[in-house]
Amino acid sequence: MNSVATSVPATSEPTEGVKIEVADRWKDAVFLPCVLSVEIQVPAFTVRKLFGLERDSILDTGWAQGTDVPVKINAQLIGWAEFEVLSDRLAVRMTELY
Repeated sequence: MNSVATSVPATSEPTEGVKIEVADRWKDAVFLPCVLSVEIQVPAFTVRKLFGLERDSILDTGWAQGTDVPVKINAQLIGWAEFEVLSDRLAVRMTELY
């Protein structure tokens, strides 16, 4: 099976209204860059289909709405999340964090 991955470089500034509490031992590492990815299996996805994608394309992934998807940072599984639509944006809500 093929997969579609969404990677988002982490920013050094917390989201507005989010308070970050970090243990003293992590203070030097908290702002190191990392890559966050959410991956979903897409059966029978081919390079031909990849080149045919356009803005606002919709892919049938076979995942049921509300099903948890794996969340990774630098290829390391850190938990599970579900997709959510907020206004005109696609978001992931963390449901389990390791």
